[in-house]
Amino acid sequence: MTTAFVLGAGAATAQDVRLVAETARDALSSASLLRALDDTAAPQDYVAAARADYRRLLTALYAEGYYSGTVSITIDGAEAAGVAPLAAPSTIGEVVITVNAGPRFTFGDVAISPLPPDADVPSDLGPREPARSGLIRTAATQSLRSWRDLGYPLARVDSQQIIARHPDEKLDVTIGLNPGPQLRFGELDVTGNRRVRTERVRAIAGLPIGEIYSPDAIAAAQQRLRRTGTFNSVALTTADVAGPGDTIGVRAQLDEAKRRRIGFGLELDSIEGLTVSTFWLHRNLFGGAERFRAEAVVSNINGETGGTDYALRGSFGRPATFGPDTDFYVSAEISRQDEDAFLVDSFEIETGLIRYLSDDLTVQGGIGVLTAREDTALGERDYTLLILPLRATLDRRNDASNASSGYYLDARVTPFVGLDGDLTGARLYGDARIYRSFGEAKGFTLAARGLIGSLAGAEIGEAPADFLYFSGGGGTVRGQPYQSLGIETMVGMDTVTTGGTSFLGAQLEARYAIRDNISVVGFYDTGFIGDTAVPGESAEWHAGAGIGVRYNTGIGPIRLDIGTPASGDDAVESVQVYIGIGQAF
Repeated sequence: MTTAFVLGAGAATAQDVRLVAETARDALSSASLLRALDDTAAPQDYVAAARADYRRLLTALYAEGYYSGTVSITIDGAEAAGVAPLAAPSTIGEVVITVNAGPRFTFGDVAISPLPPDADVPSDLGPREPARSGLIRTAATQSLRSWRDLGYPLARVDSQQIIARHPDEKLDVTIGLNPGPQLRFGELDVTGNRRVRTERVRAIAGLPIGEIYSPDAIAAAQQRLRRTGTFNSVALTTADVAGPGDTIGVRAQLDEAKRRRIGFGLELDSIEGLTVSTFWLHRNLFGGAERFRAEAVVSNINGETGGTDYALRGSFGRPATFGPDTDFYVSAEISRQDEDAFLVDSFEIETGLIRYLSDDLTVQGGIGVLTAREDTALGERDYTLLILPLRATLDRRNDASNASSGYYLDARVTPFVGLDGDLTGARLYGDARIYRSFGEAKGFTLAARGLIGSLAGAEIGEAPADFLYFSGGGGTVRGQPYQSLGIETMVGMDTVTTGGTSFLGAQLEARYAIRDNISVVGFYDTGFIGDTAVPGESAEWHAGAGIGVRYNTGIGPIRLDIGTPASGDDAVESVQVYIGIGQAF
């Protein structure tokens, strides 16, 4: 029995576009240009689309394994193939697409040669398997990729023969490959660089000259050049012919970004007040893709806790200092932190190395000196520390500023030693995030974050005040006042609040896109502060909950969150407001 159904309404000049088919209806409807016409289409558009649909529908049949199908497209009873677009009628009443798919073919004799060592013809090209045309293309492409992975960059298809045996309903496939010679990398040819020196481009790319060709090495070289941030675009292409000495030439086509950039940031919190930041960046300081960044931050402006905080930072980074995957850096910061629990004026300088173990895994280690003057309820003091900051980051998010899938792990350990010998310990911090999206358009996202911290080797009264942990505020527990949860300590007859030596935190968000650029968010955060180095062993806790809205922009979503305490005597009695750029995590 023949089945007919309407694919979609036509224009005002076409009453009906119908497809009459027994099989492969979804594939046919997706391939048809007639289906895509809207109410603005003219009769000439229908004729042109119909003439193009013959080939498109046959191709769709081949993709499903039907090689003896027939296609008829009539426009008011006349075959569309015989109607010239310029001779289209002034009005069209009905368009009918009639497809007889015929029997589905299976694979017969299949030969792809020469195959790479230890490779076989894919099982989905075996006998009794549907002879979908796309499988043939995929098999040939995979075979060429395998040859190239083995160092044969000029591998190509030399010949192909595809025969449909209609009486047997079989498809015979013969593909001849030419792997060409195995080649080694020649010198990298660099073009498009105007200010970055060619020898530095080659050092950063790290193409293994003289080694057997590998597509992975090409991809790694491109990624190294991109992550410098010095180039708008990077493209590495392989030559079409072999070079002297069994080598293959590779060309890097670069487009340099502007050397200098200025930016600013703005964040508002109903308790912490206004935070204003600005930076100046140079992407190519000495002609070797070195980055220098100077940044100034003023925070807690008109805040309800402490006084205004200041920070002035500078950093210098040189890519490919000890090999293409190891960068050198130097950073310095002078700051004032004026909080309710402490006032700290400090200066820190640090130098070290960043090692890129893969595209998403980075480790960092350095050595630095931190000197500070501290004023707390426990007294005033000056100290100078030798610090050894270590960090590992695994970032597999699909978008760092607006993630909807993947995960992120960040682990930091900072051993410290007082230069006067009376202060020793280590500060540990971990941050784990995971994202999952659901629905046909992935418009619903669940995001979760876990935080952990510990200060080992130093008691609360001995440790640097800003090494201790507090909870509350936008980075830990939204809805609770900034740094509102700490440890109560007796000083004489008075009870004062200090930070704790351990911390546990969790943040949960449900994000739902109500429009392309607008999302609503519900969140619940909780935090635990303890007076021992073991997180959660002896801890006070609090929680916050609320709702928010996100407006997506080209630089990330603008964030507005409104939170309230979800624990304690102040639950649902006060409101905190947070405004910033980027997701909360």
